[in-house]
Amino acid sequence: MNRINRIPIRPLRRLVIRKPNASLLLFFATVIAMLLANSPWASAYHEMLSFPIQFNIGNWEVFSHGGRTMSMLEFVNDALMAVFFFVIGLEIKQEVLIGELSSVRKAMLPVIAALGGMVVPVLFYILICPTGLEARGAAIPMATDIAFALAVLASLGKRVPLSVRIFLTALAVVDDIGGIIVIALFYSGHIAYHSLFVSLGLLAVIYLVGKMRVHYMLFYYVMGFFVWLFFLESGIHPTIAGVLVAFTIPARSTIDLNDFKHDMKAYMNVLDMTEVKHSDRAVVYTPAQIHTLNNMHTLSNKIVSPLQAMVDKLHPWVSYVILPLFAFVNAGVTFGDISLQSLFNVPLAVFLGLFFGKTLGIYLFSYVVLRFKVCGMPNGMTRKVLFGISMLGGIGFTVALFIANLSFDLSTVEGADLLNQAKLGVFAGSLLSGVGGYLYLKHVLPKRKFSA
Repeated sequence: MNRINRIPIRPLRRLVIRKPNASLLLFFATVIAMLLANSPWASAYHEMLSFPIQFNIGNWEVFSHGGRTMSMLEFVNDALMAVFFFVIGLEIKQEVLIGELSSVRKAMLPVIAALGGMVVPVLFYILICPTGLEARGAAIPMATDIAFALAVLASLGKRVPLSVRIFLTALAVVDDIGGIIVIALFYSGHIAYHSLFVSLGLLAVIYLVGKMRVHYMLFYYVMGFFVWLFFLESGIHPTIAGVLVAFTIPARSTIDLNDFKHDMKAYMNVLDMTEVKHSDRAVVYTPAQIHTLNNMHTLSNKIVSPLQAMVDKLHPWVSYVILPLFAFVNAGVTFGDISLQSLFNVPLAVFLGLFFGKTLGIYLFSYVVLRFKVCGMPNGMTRKVLFGISMLGGIGFTVALFIANLSFDLSTVEGADLLNQAKLGVFAGSLLSGVGGYLYLKHVLPKRKFSA
């Protein structure tokens, strides 16, 4: 394979090599929220969550739902998290087209592992909470937080083979797909079909325009916003709009890489830099040079697909703004409201689902397909390492908290209490899975270092 064919960035390789420092910000936001929720400023914290977010264009209120102004909590969970799921959708599409989910052979092990990591945690949860309102939270322990899981692997340094990081990331991506399907099927309200059909029509327009190789990202952002708006009115959870819009974004560049190199070389040949007037205070180009430089800039924009350009631009916003803000408004568990008896209810169900259900589900499902040689073990992976990776799958956090918010009705005292209990279970299960996975992998990983 020549060098040109290796140029397109493999999404998982890019993701697993990137240092997940943003997870520290997410952790600090979580700690601050928990401290505030259990401090003398708790009432001010909860009042902030109820603060109305108003943005009007004439008589039209943009962030409203059913004629009611969104609160800060609703704005983060229904609007900003749609951007998060949009980025998730873009990365899923990359994996399906060119990454570790692009063929049956590549996808088999992480798909089966993720399936086990979704089914078994639900069974553990139902074992503790089989009926009543508590049963609505059965999907909470299905999730794996890719940022925190990769942060734990990164802390182990180069002792972790790249193939192992890629496997964990692929598993988490499939896990996200499962979470998205669950949200779409079980956490949507009464469907307003008129709004739904309008949004589907807009999605069709975006798809057709993308097929025409239109690369104006502003068009996709504006159309995506209106799709989100109609999904909000349709009764289907609006974060699903982010995923569906992502699937319509073009993944191919306008020009071929070879043509780009040829044209860029031609521009460089005609760009006579000896005519540039410059000093310590200014640089002045000739009109011809400005024209050539503008053409080079336009050409550079066309070589990157809208999908990859959007991931690159939005990823920092998601990692450093949206997710920490999400953690801050959702992680405020109130310990004083949890009795000893209630610990054996939703908190125990979520904890068992994350810590035991995820570990056993991922490992046992993987073991079966490996045992019967349905697929092969990734290079550098052993069964002991697989067990440690399975344990890291129990770090639920972000998506687990998100599903917890959808599971229980905050407008009732019982629903708010169950949500508070679920948050405690998410924190306990995620923390023990992360610490346990780290200590176990530190013990079983080979002492030699692998190159990135």
